[in-house]
Amino acid sequence: MSDPMKNDKDKNSADNAYSLNDDRRVKVLSPGALVARRFFRNRLAVLGLTMLVVMFIFSFVGGLLSPYGQDEQFYTYTNMQKDYAGVVENEDFRYTEADGQEFSSILEAKFLLAQGKGDPSFENKDVTYDITQEGDELYTISTGGTVLALASKDIINVEDGQTLSFNTRLAALKAYGAGETSFSADGTDYTLDEEGNIAANGTTVAYISRLVVSPVENGAVISREVREQIAMAIEEDQESVTVTDANGEPVDYKITYDPSKKTWSVSQSTETYVYDRYAAPSKSHWLGTDTNGMDMLTRLMYGGRISLVIGFIVVIIAAVLGVILGGIAGYFGRWVDNLIMRIVDIFYCIPSLPLMLILGAAMDALQIDPMIRMLYLMLVLGFLSWPSIARLVRGQILSLREQEFMTAAEACGIRASRRIFKHLIPNVIPQLIVTCTMSLGSTIITEATLSFLGMGVKFPFASWGNIINDVNNAYVMTNYWFIWIPAGICLLITVLGFNFVGDGLRDAFDPKMKR
Repeated sequence: MSDPMKNDKDKNSADNAYSLNDDRRVKVLSPGALVARRFFRNRLAVLGLTMLVVMFIFSFVGGLLSPYGQDEQFYTYTNMQKDYAGVVENEDFRYTEADGQEFSSILEAKFLLAQGKGDPSFENKDVTYDITQEGDELYTISTGGTVLALASKDIINVEDGQTLSFNTRLAALKAYGAGETSFSADGTDYTLDEEGNIAANGTTVAYISRLVVSPVENGAVISREVREQIAMAIEEDQESVTVTDANGEPVDYKITYDPSKKTWSVSQSTETYVYDRYAAPSKSHWLGTDTNGMDMLTRLMYGGRISLVIGFIVVIIAAVLGVILGGIAGYFGRWVDNLIMRIVDIFYCIPSLPLMLILGAAMDALQIDPMIRMLYLMLVLGFLSWPSIARLVRGQILSLREQEFMTAAEACGIRASRRIFKHLIPNVIPQLIVTCTMSLGSTIITEATLSFLGMGVKFPFASWGNIINDVNNAYVMTNYWFIWIPAGICLLITVLGFNFVGDGLRDAFDPKMKR
């Protein structure tokens, strides 16, 4: 047998040896496998899928592994300046009535007029009142030889548990104005030092000063020692003073002068247990803390979970409504199609963002629970998003319903609902998947925008939008980068990932679009 004939025979024998299960047979891929193969050959699509997997793990698994809760607050001790007292230098006459006498406000006003003019007396209701100058800016007012009151700009502050008669007060003010170191009144000898301290039998009973130290808090009592130390610091133009309290602990006071009001404000430095706000990144808090003292990394994890869940639920609601209404409009046509399309046109005319802002303000006024508010947000966003999907489904079904397989289905007597959802809708699924994937990114951006404006997800729940909302002034934005940059990066990665995956799915389902 010649060699060519022998080779042909061997070749035919080899071909006959192949069986249906032989691995050397050409493999025919299913449509789904072909789509997957095209998808995974697209590097951007694979990158987008990787980004989404990372964000899902970060949001859903990371929240479970975090040792903190999304609304867990942390506290720290810090020294804070708290308003303690106000100090003013008395420039008005203050009146002290003699025992058993009355000196009305009308008499006070007439005394001021007479004293300003230098008159020795004034009249009221045919009664003459004599003005006697007892010292520098110290006067007594009398009538018929009886002293009614004294007027002085110096103030006598009586110690707790002590009392001073009118005569003692008058004698003390006269001695203080004359620079004397002692005086007698009502049979008691008193000593008077340069600082205005009045003592009897070695016990301080009062002190004279023009500075009025008033506590900021109603009912608070400022001790004599604190008053004196503050007054001395003001006279010496000091900006701070340290006073030992009753427990022997030093307390720092800061003194600030307001020239417009001619007053001093005294603030007390106290150690206060407050929120650990805007703490820098550390071992305990890798991304620091926010304005409420919450761990930023944990808030990002739970915020991603809420943002992704809201995005998926909104897209599912929109897809269900869009498929049902679009399928009915495309299949039945005529007046049904016209009616549904006019409804779609109406929805396209609704200003979504202003409507959401109005609803958010209304829910704020009604103080809706944050969880219920989040459900309303998903329902409203989903209800406003279905028209685009309905138009897509309607357009696809209009082209599919005239094809041969639909004619055959109708000839077989299959009911309309089954023809729509069993034969038409599955052929729209590829385009629907692409549209929904692309819509997820825009929905997350919309939710973040509403939350940033304060109309979306509310505290204590976290979302990437209301996390960025903490950056409400330029100081926080420039000094606390760890508050808003990580949330912005998470938003960027997630939305970009959905866009990459959507583009990859579109190219995988219809590769001819790239040509």
